[in-house]
Amino acid sequence: MTDGSAKDDLFAQFAAVGKALGHPKRLELLDLLAQGPRSVEDLARTTGLQTSTCSAHLQTLRESGLLTSRREHKRVFYALSGTDVAALWDQLRRVAEEHRPHTELARRAYLGPEDTVALDTDELIARLERGDVVLVDVRPESEYVAGHVEGAIHIPLDELGERIADLPTDREVVAYCRGRYCVLARDAVRLLTARGVTARRATDGVLEWRIADGPNLTS
Repeated sequence: MTDGSAKDDLFAQFAAVGKALGHPKRLELLDLLAQGPRSVEDLARTTGLQTSTCSAHLQTLRESGLLTSRREHKRVFYALSGTDVAALWDQLRRVAEEHRPHTELARRAYLGPEDTVALDTDELIARLERGDVVLVDVRPESEYVAGHVEGAIHIPLDELGERIADLPTDREVVAYCRGRYCVLARDAVRLLTARGVTARRATDGVLEWRIADGPNLTS
């Protein structure tokens, strides 16, 4: 018969991953790292954490096998250990939305009203191939540099209001950001439509495109 302690050890390995996922800020860090590798300092700024606290969360995720790290001089950069980690994070969100009723209430409170028009990925890809849309990446610069859709114009959300004139006027604008639970593209479309620009948001974002057959991403 199989040794019970061996089974316990196996399930302990699974539990270590679950334990690492059991903190909201660590999930936020996974969400950000799905965009591409980031330094500890950059992640701390984005999440509003102290650098030491952020580093501790990242080390927990690394020890569980979910992240890798590398050092460049005095800076440490972290990355997801595989696309399957991004898929795990995406599946966790889907399970929460399906089985925890309050998740939808929290989503609405964060993303705001359904006052923007979305463009699904299949149609976006087709229109990119035809060249009849302007794709705008509204994420921060560090995320754009880490990986973006080929041909996308980069205008961070906090610069968009002052740079509307940079957008071509002969095509519809489509804004994209981190993913389905990111507010940046929604806020970009709200701003653009208020200024008279025809704009929609991509239904998906970099997270979903990394784990599925989405637009080509630079790496």
